[in-house]
Amino acid sequence: MGSKKKEIALQVSLKVNISTQELWEEMLSSKGLTVVDVYQGWCGPCKPVVSLFQKMRIEVGLDLLHFALAEADCLDVLEKYRGRCEPTFLFYAGGQLVAVVRGANAPLLQKTILDQLEAERKVLAEGRERNVIEDEALSGEDECFPHEKDDGEDEDMVSSEKTCTLAIIKPDAVAHGKTEEIIMKIQEAGFDILTSEERTMTEAEMRLFYQHRAGEEAFEKLVHHMCSGPSHLLILTRTEDTEDVFAAWRTLMGPCDPNVARREQPDSLRAQYGTEMPFNAVHGSRDGEDAGRELALLFPSFKFSDKVPEASLDHEEE
Repeated sequence: MGSKKKEIALQVSLKVNISTQELWEEMLSSKGLTVVDVYQGWCGPCKPVVSLFQKMRIEVGLDLLHFALAEADCLDVLEKYRGRCEPTFLFYAGGQLVAVVRGANAPLLQKTILDQLEAERKVLAEGRERNVIEDEALSGEDECFPHEKDDGEDEDMVSSEKTCTLAIIKPDAVAHGKTEEIIMKIQEAGFDILTSEERTMTEAEMRLFYQHRAGEEAFEKLVHHMCSGPSHLLILTRTEDTEDVFAAWRTLMGPCDPNVARREQPDSLRAQYGTEMPFNAVHGSRDGEDAGRELALLFPSFKFSDKVPEASLDHEEE
């Protein structure tokens, strides 16, 4: 009976603090995905993500998603995490480590939770093999993100003096073979392309990407379209970095509705390559805040300037 009560407590409370090896093993043996916030006693748990975890637990259900706290100094199994000032989140499924996220990066945490939940559902329903990992990033040095500087070897790094925005050439334009034309027009308009890659987005990514539109009638159609085939993802800056990159990219894209774009801005990308909503060829971040959220989700290793100019939100960009 005591064990049953403990199991119930683990399922209903986010603030379960794993303080013993027995509780650690019981928590990790829970069916589904368990996310453990490993914290240091001198700084406490990562409070900003508590509301995120609570919200996600309500959205995805209580049966397969569990959260817990664990102080590194209290458990021998967490010895290597002691003294680290960067928040660490360990993802366990079937008692095995399947993912690690460092830093209180809410978009990345959401994406990892959704991706790992989807993978675990396939393990349980289809008998697929679980992708177990080792935390190879552990070293003897204190990892105090973001104060450490990169040595420049990471291809996703960009100068902290540059502001940047996300551009997506959507599946409709890619399917019509317009990627190279659009990229050429982007460069001719004075943008530098820092990163360029083609990939097919997952449903979990797009539901998170467009979560601010979840209550709209067109939400499901938009998510389905963005997962229907390859998109081309670009990270853009301005060549001289003297103009608001967000406003400049919105101007080049044109109005969200291709029909409106053809009337009002016939030279814009959406006027030339879009057909009808949501097949409007391109997406762009509305402002610096949106760019930060979207880049963190789709390019989690990419670092960019926090000094971004404010941009007016005169129309939505989807």
